[in-house]
Amino acid sequence: MDRSTVMARIGAVVAAIGSDGLAPALAQLLQAVAPYTFTVVFGYCGAARPLDLYDDFPASKRRVFVTDYQEGPYLLDPFYLAATGTLNAGLYRIRDLAPDRFYQGEYFRNYYIQTGLAEEIGFFVDIPGGATVVLSLMRDERTFSARDFKALDEVRPVVEAAIRKHWTDLPSRFDRPSGVRHGPGIETRIERSFHSFGDGLLTARERQIVEHTLKGHSAEAVGRILGISPGTVRIHRRNIYAKLRISSQGELFSRFIQTLGGV
Repeated sequence: MDRSTVMARIGAVVAAIGSDGLAPALAQLLQAVAPYTFTVVFGYCGAARPLDLYDDFPASKRRVFVTDYQEGPYLLDPFYLAATGTLNAGLYRIRDLAPDRFYQGEYFRNYYIQTGLAEEIGFFVDIPGGATVVLSLMRDERTFSARDFKALDEVRPVVEAAIRKHWTDLPSRFDRPSGVRHGPGIETRIERSFHSFGDGLLTARERQIVEHTLKGHSAEAVGRILGISPGTVRIHRRNIYAKLRISSQGELFSRFIQTLGGV
C-alpha cells in the first residue's frame, strides 16, 4: 500500500461526496489499500428489495450478482440478514456472519457458488432513518489476508463518514415508511415468505425448521434456537419433505424461491 496514493484517493473521496463519482472514488481508494476483483454497494431497509447503489461488474457477471440476487436469494444472504438486524457498523467477513452450515446450505450451493468468489467482505454503514449501506469487496481467486483486512479497517472512518454523508436520503428511496425496520405489528417480506410457505401443508413449527435450515443452520443449531433436540429437528425435516413431496434441501430451496413472487 503506497501511502501517498492512499492519501490522494482519500482526498478524491471527500471531493466526490454528493456526486455520482463518490462510489467509484471509494472503490479506487479501497483498491489502493488492498486490491480485489469486484465492488458492489447495496442499500438495505428491512425486507424491501435491495437497491443496487453502485457496482463495477462486467455485463457477464451482473445478472448473478445483482439481477438474480434481487429476485429473492437476498432474503437468505448473511449480509442482508446482518444488515437488517442489530449488527454494529464495521467491516466484516461473510464467513464470520454466516450460520454454521452456510457452505453446505442450499443458498450457497444453489446461488452463491455461482458467483465464483473466494471471499467477500463488507463495510456495514447505518444510515439515520433505518437503512443500511453495505459496500462489498469481492475476490475471485484468494481470500483477504489479516494484513489486508487490518489495512482496510484503518480507512473505515473515511468510508463510513463518506457513505453517511452521501446517502442521507437512502431511507426515502424505499417503498416503506422512513425509519421503520422491524417494529411491532409489522410483518416483513421475509416473515410473510416463511409464514406462508407450504400453506395448508406445514405446521408453524415446520415452517420455523424450514426458515433456519434454508438460512444455513445445522440440525444442532436449529435445535438450540428452537429449544428442541437435533433428532426432533431431523424428524421435522423428514415430515416436511414428505408433505411437500420433495427429497432434498435443493428442492426445498427451489420451492421457497418460487413462492417469493406471490408474497
